[in-house]
Amino acid sequence: MVNELVFYYPEGHEVHFEQGHPERPERIEAIRTALLEAGWWDAFPKLEPQEPSGDLIRKVHDKDYLENLYKSCMSGLRLDADTYTTTGSYQLALNSAGGALSVANSVWIGESRTGLALTRPPGHHATRRQGMGFCLLNNIAIAANYLLNLEAGFGSKANKLAIVDIDLHHGNGTQDIFWERDDVFFFSTHQSPLYPGTGQLKETGGGKGQGYTANFPLPPGTGDTGFRAVFEELVIPLLDKYMPEMLLLSIGFDPHWRDPLGHLVLSAEGFGRIIKWMVDWAGTNCQGRIALFLEGGYDLEAAAACLQAAVAALLGEEWNDYLGPPPRSEGNSWIPVVREARNMWRV
Repeated sequence: MVNELVFYYPEGHEVHFEQGHPERPERIEAIRTALLEAGWWDAFPKLEPQEPSGDLIRKVHDKDYLENLYKSCMSGLRLDADTYTTTGSYQLALNSAGGALSVANSVWIGESRTGLALTRPPGHHATRRQGMGFCLLNNIAIAANYLLNLEAGFGSKANKLAIVDIDLHHGNGTQDIFWERDDVFFFSTHQSPLYPGTGQLKETGGGKGQGYTANFPLPPGTGDTGFRAVFEELVIPLLDKYMPEMLLLSIGFDPHWRDPLGHLVLSAEGFGRIIKWMVDWAGTNCQGRIALFLEGGYDLEAAAACLQAAVAALLGEEWNDYLGPPPRSEGNSWIPVVREARNMWRV
């Protein structure tokens, strides 16, 4: 029997905590409560995290960084001004990466139709050599690399994957890790200008990976209409060209109009619509294989609403956006960005 949906929940994540920091345990618990209220939490299996091997993690992160991360966590030191650790953070980071592996693998081998990994600590800012932006290990990159390097006896390995990063901030870590590779097409929609300052249109990969990174930097005030244009006119046509065997989505709820860290004005309904487009594309083109991995989102109500919208899209169910549209009108300064991107990518 194929599971319609599987979850990963980071047991014990509460020990990764710093007073007053926006990346806080309440983020996960608000999401879990939203799933409970919708009747979805108890309806679907929760997967245990796999134990990611040292070799697998070292394919994604530099050995010196991993040693520094371990030492920093054991001492409870900060990796940078934004990124804290506690003595429990290293094991939780391994669990988060392992949960991402479990969900990705379950979908890949057909045990589950879709999956959602509540990966905390998050990962998409963690580069090969540095944790940053609240992120310690790059969960989605580790999961993707696992699928691309499956050993004999563990199923057929993937040859081509797409990572679509839908977050307020550019997924600079994931971009860094796959910059020179052509077996992962990396997409990122994000506010610009904003931290970490990367993710411009001209950043399209290097070496063997030239043309396999697509960034869509969106100006403040971009909302549902702008995101629709990006996905309909850019992301989906590029997926049609590349034809990956599975979609892995880094999802952050901070593009929502309520989020305190940014100035995009996406609604929860609009967020759910994006996930539905990706679900529909996967259903037509890659045997329905799609899995979601949590990144940012710092307003608890917005996170709960966007999460419900995303899961409803995964399950093909109707959902009502109880937070509604933004109180301010969407701008149109995204139009020249989309026009320039279409010309550049010839779509």
